[in-house]
Amino acid sequence: MSQSRLKTRGLEDTCLPGTYLPERGSLIDIVLQKLAYEWAFHRVYNQYHLYFVPNHLKAALIRYVGIASEAGLSLSDLKLILLPPPDTFDETELGSLTASNPEVNYLDLSGSACRSIKLKEISDLLFPAREDQPTTELQESWDVSESIPSPPRTLLPNLTHLSLALRPGHASSASWKQLLSLSPKLTTLTHLSLAYWPEPCLTPRSRLATVSSPQGRYTYGGTNLYSHSLDHDWSEALLVLRMLSKNLYALEFLDLTGCCPWFPALMAETGHDFVNWADHWGKITELRLYTGWTPGPDAMPSERLRYREGVQTAKDVERHIRTMRAGKGRFIVVERDSLDDI
Repeated sequence: MSQSRLKTRGLEDTCLPGTYLPERGSLIDIVLQKLAYEWAFHRVYNQYHLYFVPNHLKAALIRYVGIASEAGLSLSDLKLILLPPPDTFDETELGSLTASNPEVNYLDLSGSACRSIKLKEISDLLFPAREDQPTTELQESWDVSESIPSPPRTLLPNLTHLSLALRPGHASSASWKQLLSLSPKLTTLTHLSLAYWPEPCLTPRSRLATVSSPQGRYTYGGTNLYSHSLDHDWSEALLVLRMLSKNLYALEFLDLTGCCPWFPALMAETGHDFVNWADHWGKITELRLYTGWTPGPDAMPSERLRYREGVQTAKDVERHIRTMRAGKGRFIVVERDSLDDI
């Protein structure tokens, strides 16, 4: 799309508040950018040194690589940065190191999430499953207490900020199913970015599929091609968002930049399903609802109208949340575009 028609916000604008990123143009910023642009070299020839990057710079390095690299950050890349190289420490030291990275509270997978690294891989890395070790030793007495294996230690026990922002134009790679599977484990999360995620749907590939029955043909999935545009049916989206909000009850900040097509779901109600901004997500005090693009000088009238509708919907969502919380919840600030931008 010509830049004279539409100006798209980049992933550079999706950083989460309360996190450390080097000041643009600073020496650290230049060095990290150099590392990111030459990542194909460093991931091979400096793989044993990447773990020793200072903890407060690891999140920035992960973000830079994900945005600068066309291929994105892979699972093996993430391991190189967060896990110590093999045969570097003895067992005693290794026990405390794999305790995790307690100083790293920010994981920014912008541009890499759901593309070069799947959410299931992230879940398995951050929350390794406990390996059951069967006891082969016979006990002398039946009432001797058995040793209970301790649960595995999470890789980032103090993770509070997580960015799963997608690269614009790659929304089809997102998986709400995998996000719902991961979310119950993110009990410490307070800041989350789902920028450029598609509408909440558990079976996105079934939108055009139908099944036959004696009564006729029915949509296979919960959402079809016309659910939102003609039927104004947000039931499946509300189901997903309700489940997500129950799991991520500690959220204080949510970034939904570029999710304009499903802004209406944030204030819709279908039966008993709705996003409860006063209870489950009652702690959210900052919501980012940028459309993700602005019309350029040569934009078509339909594009300008779509932009205006998106901005107005963001305003309506803000009003809806404040009404729901009236007198019984925290004040919320909604970051959104202005019609003065066009």
